Amino acid sequence: MTANPISRYPVPDINDMPEDIKAMILGVQEKAGFIPNVFLTLAHRPDEFRAFMAYHDALMEKDSGLTKSDREMIIVVTSNDNGCQYCVVAHGAILRIRAKNPTLSDQVAVNYRKADITPRQMAMLDFAMKVSNDSRAICDADFEVLRTHGFNDEDIWDIAGVTAFFGLSNRMANFMSMRPNDEFYMMGRK
Repeated sequence: MTANPISRYPVPDINDMPEDIKAMILGVQEKAGFIPNVFLTLAHRPDEFRAFMAYHDALMEKDSGLTKSDREMIIVVTSNDNGCQYCVVAHGAILRIRAKNPTLSDQVAVNYRKADITPRQMAMLDFAMKVSNDSRAICDADFEVLRTHGFNDEDIWDIAGVTAFFGLSNRMANFMSMRPNDEFYMMGRK
């Protein structure tokens, strides 16, 4: 690992964390083989950590008309637009794994409009970008476009929810200068 700091703010020692947070982080470490820096940096404020993770899981772990790969694609595209290095790198790694496609993540991170994606995915990402950049301009016509691609109103809510939540995450990661874990760079590439 790099010797550079992972946050502008103090990172608590895992042994000093509340037991529920410590258990969650150790569970992630066991599954992933390392602790993603987002867990360590957000543990600086335990109540906010719990709220953040609860909403993350509500959006990302539920049954939905969006696949887990779709959700990761939304995160990578909007995080790139928001200039969030941590989220592009971390969720790019997760997208490579979920899509079982090491190229797709890089393509959508750079320019999703030139990526090898379906028209349905293009419509989804166009809408996510509108939610991210110009939500006040969303209108019924946007819903109609998405419906022609098979999205229902709950799926459309999910696109907006993932986009908005990760807008918060991007801004917090940027403000804290959260550094991506070195492990993310090679995940899903081999």
